[in-house]
Amino acid sequence: MRDVAGRRYWIAGASEGLGRALAHGLDEAGASLILSARNADRLAALAGELRDAKALPMDVRDAKSVSNAAENLGEIDGVIYNAGAYDPVSAKDWKPDAVRQMAEVNFMGALNVLGDVLPGMVARGRGHIVLVGSLSGFRGLPGAIGYGASKAGLMHLAENLALDLRGTGITVQRVNPGFIATRLTAKNDFRMPQIMEPEDAARHVLRAMRSGRFSTSFPAPFSWVFTLGQHLPLGLFQRLF
Repeated sequence: MRDVAGRRYWIAGASEGLGRALAHGLDEAGASLILSARNADRLAALAGELRDAKALPMDVRDAKSVSNAAENLGEIDGVIYNAGAYDPVSAKDWKPDAVRQMAEVNFMGALNVLGDVLPGMVARGRGHIVLVGSLSGFRGLPGAIGYGASKAGLMHLAENLALDLRGTGITVQRVNPGFIATRLTAKNDFRMPQIMEPEDAARHVLRAMRSGRFSTSFPAPFSWVFTLGQHLPLGLFQRLF
């Protein structure tokens, strides 16, 4: 079990929703935090609510912005990649800007962040990487052009990292939540089964971090549709869904 007390974590995507709730949860658990997102005012306000937190604004889509932030990090014990963009987009109504933004934030941004922090972790022989995926990353879903594919890429990246970093002292984990009540899911006009409040989702993430498991999907039983459904023929999964 990993104890977060006294450890220093960088949260990318900390200003809203799950990231904000997770910052509060980690702070209560005794962690020291660096908080990053684009909204400097929201970050400063959040940092002021916490015991030991520093606001470090950046845009994960901009490699230079990430590098500038990383130069001011100092040594960290772990990074949580929670930055996310979402718009409901169907292939029949393709929105190039929205699709591109989801790919840049949800996947390319993680590459930017890891490119700046992973070499230091490897050199030190220790570290903790947590990537926030999504149940939608397991199988293709309707109206999820851009989002589902970018989350699937992030989740696949976690598997690559876990294999390559085995034996290095670096722990890699991915967490795959279902629907969380945020400004992003407020865009949906359909029923969202077992939708969670950000605070509840953050508790799931913290339990997963402490468990040491590589992959954790929640909430049950909704998550079972996806974790078990990935082993079904695509046509059967789509009919069941």
